[in-house]
Amino acid sequence: MSGGLLVAGTTSDAGKSVVTAGICRWLVRRGVKVAPFKAQNMSLNSFVTREGAEIGRAQAMQAQAARVEPTALMNPVLLKPGSDRSSQVVLMGRPVGEMSARGYHGGRQEALLGTVTDCLEQLRSAYDAVICEGAGSPAEINLRRTDIVNMGIARAARFPVLVVGDIDRGGVFASFFGTTALLSSEDQALVAGYLVNKFRGDVSLLEPGLDMLYGLTGRRTYGVLPFTHGLGIDEEDGLRVSLRGAVRESVVAPPHGEDVLRVAVCAVPLMSNFTDVDALAAEPGVVVRFVDRPDELADADLVVVPGTRGTVKALAWLRERGLAEALVRRAAEGRPVLGICGGFQVLGERIEDEVESRAGVVDGLGLLPVRIRFDRAKTLARPVGSALGEPVEGYEIHHGVADVRGGEPFLDGCRVGSVWGTHWHGSLESDGFRRRFLEEVARGAGRRFVPAPDTSFGVLREEQLDRLGDLVEEHADTDALWRLIEGGAPPGLPFVPPGAPSGAGAPPESRGAAPAPAPQPPEGLDMGRPETQREAGESQGRECAGSAEPRDEGLVVTGRVRAEEHANEEDK
Repeated sequence: MSGGLLVAGTTSDAGKSVVTAGICRWLVRRGVKVAPFKAQNMSLNSFVTREGAEIGRAQAMQAQAARVEPTALMNPVLLKPGSDRSSQVVLMGRPVGEMSARGYHGGRQEALLGTVTDCLEQLRSAYDAVICEGAGSPAEINLRRTDIVNMGIARAARFPVLVVGDIDRGGVFASFFGTTALLSSEDQALVAGYLVNKFRGDVSLLEPGLDMLYGLTGRRTYGVLPFTHGLGIDEEDGLRVSLRGAVRESVVAPPHGEDVLRVAVCAVPLMSNFTDVDALAAEPGVVVRFVDRPDELADADLVVVPGTRGTVKALAWLRERGLAEALVRRAAEGRPVLGICGGFQVLGERIEDEVESRAGVVDGLGLLPVRIRFDRAKTLARPVGSALGEPVEGYEIHHGVADVRGGEPFLDGCRVGSVWGTHWHGSLESDGFRRRFLEEVARGAGRRFVPAPDTSFGVLREEQLDRLGDLVEEHADTDALWRLIEGGAPPGLPFVPPGAPSGAGAPPESRGAAPAPAPQPPEGLDMGRPETQREAGESQGRECAGSAEPRDEGLVVTGRVRAEEHANEEDK
């Protein structure tokens, strides 16, 4: 049986995703066969594995850090928000229904514990170590009974827990102490210690506080990671790191030609896979920013309408903001516009949606000769093709089916003049294609911009992952971390009062059947009728357990899938 570790956090965005990736990269560089794992993820940034399973984009990034192929085992439960109170539930890479927050935390989540622990055991049998990422905070006492991603999975696997705190926000000592003190004695026995993240300044000034923290909790601090700019890695759901880190890097890099190229990304509601534009931001001389006002499009050389979990909602938002009119005007003037996935659908003539919004037939912006019909089945694919004379790879995650009725072929979509549209995410990571595309944009915008001939997005990503590994290796006590991973939490860790309040009990340790690779719909979920946009609620990390009016549509309980009767990353 392998060793392992759970990386928890005092809050959402404390740094769990990047610390997990950094530990994975450090371990694989020392010859350890390691895999990442997150039992339950809430994110609109997702990825399609080679077997056609949808998982969180952060887990795909962590798998790359570990130099292994990502699989559904690494993220068995993915929640894709469609509103503040509901989400689509993706189990073992396949969508299985829609559920409200109350319905999910009312017992369905707890029933999945067997499935996620079985996935974890499969990884443990194949790898030397498994590094698990928690969600939000393990001390969300209102959700502890149904927890399957923080102390629930740590208890089931008997993994030690490393708690990460973001000192840049302030209050890190209180957060470490309070997180520990709100856990039951059984949970506290697995909390091995702490990791300070994003520290600025002289570490010697911090050391007295770390000594006092040890005196209060009996737990050591395993490292102090410095604040580091420009770590442009794939994130769960925040613009703060993945894109904006890359934007800062690109602003510093001078253009290869005479001009810079300005890219404006419409910040549509429920924006998904905004990591598509990271490859643009990595190009020297390309400046990327998010916008929500029509005047912000005025000086843009390229406008990107990105993917979204709510196409009809995004279309209405564009119209309300005046951005739709600005996009139509741009197209008439021959100025470049790119629509990706939901953004592609918005640019078409008509959308027929009885699945996501159930709005029926809605007029699109009419910039591309495309009609979209939403299908109940989700397309999950890893297409390969060519465009602009260059090879292209991408991935598809969408319910909309495009009927292309004209224009010039462009990947799976089309091009009309200066307007392009495609369902393919990730296509701009293909270096040759990205360069040809930017040349086309520069010509259409009248800019003397020249793409750098040697920019490799894959190489840049590897460099960023190596930087994460360096942070762990240089600023954490790696010998102590390895002992933790190999041997578990130190014995005799003291109890920190008061402990978990009454009613915050731990989930039962019962296990379910081993998961099958492709779950079928449970009896309580009629996949023959449209899914709604009312989706399962906030996970740990969002602390959303409030009432919810959305109708639950059932949920699988184990990977083999039996029916229930009815029915908050990371920054570095």
